[in-house]
Amino acid sequence: MDFLERLKLERKAKTRSIYYRTQIQMAYNSNKIEGSKLTEKQTMSLFDTKQFVPNDDSGTVHYDNIIEAVNHFRAFDYVLNHIDVPVSIKLVKELHRIMKSGTSDEDNPLSPIGAFKKYENEVGEITTSHPDNVKNDLDDLILWYETLKTKTLNNITEFHVRYEKIHPFADGNGRTGRLLIFKECVRNNIMPFIVLDELKEYYYKGLHEWQTANKTTRLMQTFESCQESYEKYIRKMGFNGNIRKE
Repeated sequence: MDFLERLKLERKAKTRSIYYRTQIQMAYNSNKIEGSKLTEKQTMSLFDTKQFVPNDDSGTVHYDNIIEAVNHFRAFDYVLNHIDVPVSIKLVKELHRIMKSGTSDEDNPLSPIGAFKKYENEVGEITTSHPDNVKNDLDDLILWYETLKTKTLNNITEFHVRYEKIHPFADGNGRTGRLLIFKECVRNNIMPFIVLDELKEYYYKGLHEWQTANKTTRLMQTFESCQESYEKYIRKMGFNGNIRKE
């Protein structure tokens, strides 16, 4: 049984194993990296029972945090259902639409859902693609990536860096980008991973260094560390399939 089949079978059987933990951990960590106030326990409750459990220690939780956690569960399922589909603008836009549906951005004309940004934005000191250039820049990135005969973790990392530098959407770029990482790892039989919030500083520094042509190994090391953590868990849960790590 390959890894994708294992995830889909667990989803169908509603087993509390790899699929269950991956859903919760990806939604919790990816949203927390972007500033969500939801705790891991609250994220788990939303997945298990669709109920939000207040936590006096977590402070005020914005409505969007709850919606985006639930949306992330749906987006991950969409990824599983489209693992073998090549990366395309249509796929990327649909991921974004799923992630942001029902949030306050639906009422914000400056943050279109399932559509590219209308105004320029920045990520730290990085200048991202001008709105008029987003489609062409993304087309060029996808063409480069999809014409690679064999894809490696380094290629997927390069794709992620360039995708985040384009920053095609007003919001939700990091979350869609990290879902694409997981998708492409599984698609290419590479050990997938969850970017952990505890490594957020290294993740952001690595992105910045790569995007500014100072291509250090920091980002790859961060991803490899996340790979090791994820592999340790799935092996513990009895998955012994052969997945490469490079």
